[in-house]
Amino acid sequence: MEPDKGFVDSKDGTRIAYTRYGSGPAVVLVDGGLAAQDFGPNKSLAEALSSRYTVYTYDRRGRGGSGETLPVDVEREFEDLDAVADLAGEPVMLYGISSGGALILDYLRSGRTARKVALYEVPFVVDDGTRPPAPDDYVEHIHSLLAQGKNGEVVKYFMRYGVRLPALLVAAFPLFPGWSHLKTVAPTIVYDLQYVEQFQRGRKLPADRWTDLGAPVTVIAGSKSPAWMRNANAALAQAIPGATHRVLPGQTHLVKAPVLAPALIEFFG
Repeated sequence: MEPDKGFVDSKDGTRIAYTRYGSGPAVVLVDGGLAAQDFGPNKSLAEALSSRYTVYTYDRRGRGGSGETLPVDVEREFEDLDAVADLAGEPVMLYGISSGGALILDYLRSGRTARKVALYEVPFVVDDGTRPPAPDDYVEHIHSLLAQGKNGEVVKYFMRYGVRLPALLVAAFPLFPGWSHLKTVAPTIVYDLQYVEQFQRGRKLPADRWTDLGAPVTVIAGSKSPAWMRNANAALAQAIPGATHRVLPGQTHLVKAPVLAPALIEFFG
């Protein structure tokens, strides 16, 4: 069955581009920072899950085929996810990778519901021994660069001090085929910062923030991801009452769909 592409209007009228794959119980996949339907890991994951589920991917606002309506407000992103989830006509299961997982956590804290929730490597920083925390002026510096129209510098700063990629790799980013996409969607980084920045300071996660999410949760990480990422996701699983924690052998933050899909199928049922 060919994927079904379309648009749905969010509550504020912003058009959100989505793709629907397969048939079965509904699953919505939420991208992380800078990713979109045609630029990131969720397309191949949707294809891998489509034999068992009706899988929805979508372009978060300001990316790909979706529109944007200012000012930036995370409640608008929650309404975008509402609009996509409503297409299913039933309670959905949610999967979020990286800061997309953090978006889902705040989405549920806002009072929304889901049947089950799977998170892959939410990029929190819970100790200062495995990597430095985000700089004190991290958010302010990104906003300053955006105000000057320096989208390329925003991407490089985010990759160096948010993601903590090696400096030489970040310097080579303009040579990569996806550089034009990254510069175009650079302003959307401000959404992701609102979900993760306060938890990238090298401190323990709060014990009472995620105590009432209303759905079973699993937190997944890759065994070859950096220690700071593995530590953060183990801590996140402990901070969510009843959550399970799983580590996928041989995987990094660029998780492979043929490895991840069976773990999600086992959890979603």
